Amino acid sequence: MLKNNKGKLLVSSIIILLPMLAGLLLWNRLPDSFGQKGFTVFGLPLILLAAHWGCLLATSLDKRQRSQNPKALGMIFWIVPFTSLFANGITYSTVLGRRFDPLIITPLMTGLLFMFIGNYLPKTRQNQTLGIRISWTLNNEENWNRTHRFGGKVWFICGLILIFSVFLPDGLIMPINLCVFCAAVLLPVAYSYGIYRQHRSEGISYASAPKSKNHRLAAGISIAVAALLLLGVAILMFTGDIEYTCTEDGLEIKADYWRDLTIDYAQIEQADYRTDLSAGMRTNGVGSARLLMGTFNNEELGTYTRYSYTGATDCIVLQIGGETLVLGAKDNAETRALYEAILSHPAAP
Repeated sequence: MLKNNKGKLLVSSIIILLPMLAGLLLWNRLPDSFGQKGFTVFGLPLILLAAHWGCLLATSLDKRQRSQNPKALGMIFWIVPFTSLFANGITYSTVLGRRFDPLIITPLMTGLLFMFIGNYLPKTRQNQTLGIRISWTLNNEENWNRTHRFGGKVWFICGLILIFSVFLPDGLIMPINLCVFCAAVLLPVAYSYGIYRQHRSEGISYASAPKSKNHRLAAGISIAVAALLLLGVAILMFTGDIEYTCTEDGLEIKADYWRDLTIDYAQIEQADYRTDLSAGMRTNGVGSARLLMGTFNNEELGTYTRYSYTGATDCIVLQIGGETLVLGAKDNAETRALYEAILSHPAAP
């Protein structure tokens, strides 16, 4: 497969690595704490490239792919490049201060991807590495074909729902999207199992084909790629820090995965310590299991900017030039100490 698609492999690999060039061109404009700048600029594209090559290698080792529909086979060359451009484009736009609404951009782009995959699922022929690969589909060709026709419709409809979800109230978008993702995964599996139950009642037996050496190798590569992707997600989800420094001139904020900020004490119009402030909904920025950063909106403050840890229940609310900034350290004791340090400066309110 790879020998006959060297051009696609080269072009798709270059597209995946294009964000590295963007990172180099923007290097001096990126904050030093920007997700450990080197890892963000080089590490993420390289991880995606490794995943891309791993998926292609695992697919090429499956002998059944020799009779695969060329259009369905070509689909796997462009999913990761699309992901690389989209994910890294949002990352650079965010850190450089360009505002966009992820509640609109993400469902739109994901919806298009779902529709793209849904269009090609029915064209996918039975194989070990591409498509809805569960025991019932792999061991019965009719089950495979019917499940993929059904799955293609489900994914296409799910894509449409994701796209039109942007017109819903903000509070409904994420729950709807979560339900759509679950439906896209579970409905084809349930449908395949239903066909299996029907076949079993009709006395149709399912083959259990032995796995060849290539199949086992392909499975190992797939597991390694999945582990690599999970590692990358874990790094982004569970790492990162916010550093607050009170200097003689002002408050300096250095944050991983988000732009740094310097505030002159004289700019602070009001400073309040809060123990009951709801974060509200993020409209822009970075969210993880560790950090809450970006632009938020709640009923009390309206639109405001936040730099805090997820574990911080107390926070500092600063009014600066008509805008609101919310800060939160790792724990309440550190947040209180930061609040007192800000108030202790003569120029502070």
